[in-house]
Amino acid sequence: MKTKVKMCGLRREIDIEYVNRLLPDYIGYVFAKKSRRFISPEQTAKLTQLLDKRIIPVGVFVDEPINNVIGLVKNGTIKIAQLHGNENEEYIKALRKENIVVIKAIIVESEDDCKRAENSTADHILLDSGMGSGKPFDHKLLKNIKRPYFLAGGLDRESAGNAVRLLAPYAIDVSSGIETDGYKDFKKMKEFMDSIY
Repeated sequence: MKTKVKMCGLRREIDIEYVNRLLPDYIGYVFAKKSRRFISPEQTAKLTQLLDKRIIPVGVFVDEPINNVIGLVKNGTIKIAQLHGNENEEYIKALRKENIVVIKAIIVESEDDCKRAENSTADHILLDSGMGSGKPFDHKLLKNIKRPYFLAGGLDRESAGNAVRLLAPYAIDVSSGIETDGYKDFKKMKEFMDSIY
């Protein structure tokens, strides 16, 4: 099965133009206020209206009040909730009860973290080196993981192709690896897609 691509941290209309040309499977909006890629729900709603309907918009949250997450899915701004904080299983179950697809991000520093990821009740797991750190973690830790996963953390056009060939993740998630000076760069985005396919 072909590895899917998620391009995260979009916040400008030009970013949407770029992804509409490249057609990754998912894009991500960051709702964590501490992030330099933070975007408001109002701006996001406008961008989603411009987004090609074949691309799935994902909201990235860090310990967000659950009703805010539910509201953004119900009003069509996003289709999937990606959780990067200390959200527990009850939080995940409450979202799934609302028929919301959940991606739970887990920072991988040991094989125990992989086991924790495998046991999550979220629809998908995302294995990361840290919230937007831009650095990869030791992929050897993934050798025993049985569950499909999104792979994130320091991927760029050089490393993504190798990661896909060696690990065959369900999807790869990129943000800083397709930016120049903190903004999405079409040339890097295209090279990233080309490196995988």
